[in-house]
Amino acid sequence: MKYLFFFAFYMSLLFGVTCSSCSELKSARQEAIQLDLRKVEGFSALDTVTAESWILADSASGIIIIKKDADRRMYPASLTKMMTCVLALEKGNMNDTVEISEDVYLVKISRSKPGMKFRMHDLLYEMMLTSDNDAAYAVAKSVGGDTLRFYDMMNRKAREIGMLHTHYANPNGMPNDSNYTSASDLLKLTAYAMKKLDFARIVSTKEKDVPLIDGSNLECLNTNRLLWDYEGCKGVKTGYTRASGRCLTAAAHRDGVTLYLVVLKSNGFDRVFVDASTILDYGFNVVKAYKKKLKENIKPEKI
Repeated sequence: MKYLFFFAFYMSLLFGVTCSSCSELKSARQEAIQLDLRKVEGFSALDTVTAESWILADSASGIIIIKKDADRRMYPASLTKMMTCVLALEKGNMNDTVEISEDVYLVKISRSKPGMKFRMHDLLYEMMLTSDNDAAYAVAKSVGGDTLRFYDMMNRKAREIGMLHTHYANPNGMPNDSNYTSASDLLKLTAYAMKKLDFARIVSTKEKDVPLIDGSNLECLNTNRLLWDYEGCKGVKTGYTRASGRCLTAAAHRDGVTLYLVVLKSNGFDRVFVDASTILDYGFNVVKAYKKKLKENIKPEKI
């Protein structure tokens, strides 16, 4: 089993644990708590995970709990749309009218069709919830002026975030050898994007009737089944191509702790959600075990 573990550090850096007195806080900061992750409930279940690459981290501290082949170059599939959405929120006008024109109607299995017009804000919901590929091209054209300029914007933003092993060559993640990333880089993007309230609101939406300019609505159902099936799930995005396999970025919150997860190339549609649930369950068990051990090791200083 080739997992890398990173979970022995000072409590003062992790989880925002609150002590009942200043003396306890001082003592806790001096206490290095060691935790054997192999003994935490759920560790053996990690053997059932089919994903080839994944990484799990605490959102508050950025500390990595566990990862597997997280720096390996992988295809991001529709996880690419996370960057498209981020740039639209940062550079676009949410009240602009965006049309699905013939030159962006490339995939043709998308739910948006030529002639449809949306407000940018509404089209982002349609793009992210249903993973609409042609919507992503329409967003890219609107924000960048043309798609090639938008790809340059994507790559500049990736470098700004610290995604040093990522290159974008389209806005939607369709197969392209020049469109690649890693689980570690996608974790950075997830952490960056989820700080944006509009982004977090979009990706946590289960379903929405997205309005068009003509007054009609497009019913949109989020492709991320964890929003229904996993307690505390707050998003983020699904992805799939034959080359990438099933991919997922996820955020989940329990007991005051939020974890971010990236799962790449799981073996099947159902399996990616099972893989994610297994890793997240283990992560929350690690947090619980750490807090328990921390509590046992905190001793008030003598007055």
